[in-house]
Amino acid sequence: MSRSSIKGPYVDERVLKKVLGKKPEDIAAPIKIWARGCDISPEMIGFTFGVHNGKTHTEVFVTEDMVGHKFGEFSPTRKFLRHGGKMQKEIDAKKKQSEIDAAKAAKTTGDAKKK
Repeated sequence: MSRSSIKGPYVDERVLKKVLGKKPEDIAAPIKIWARGCDISPEMIGFTFGVHNGKTHTEVFVTEDMVGHKFGEFSPTRKFLRHGGKMQKEIDAKKKQSEIDAAKAAKTTGDAKKK
């Protein structure tokens, strides 16, 4: 649910303080922040932020399209590995075997051309 329009957007004071009065070109390293719930305001356009995801800081370059969204939307906290199980292992094994066969076929045709 979104924040009440009477209250206005939530912009963390510490994040805003790091941005105000500075230009994006002046800052070489990303600005590290932990406020994932902070709204992105127009003053932040052009800056690169390191948004903490619980383990590391994910670099987020702020563009015009991001204004009004939260920082947490651009720094996922969960890592998707893949769907799997027994069937997936079989599919991967067949794929790997077909790549090996293709490499062998390419090698034998290359040897035949040399002779």
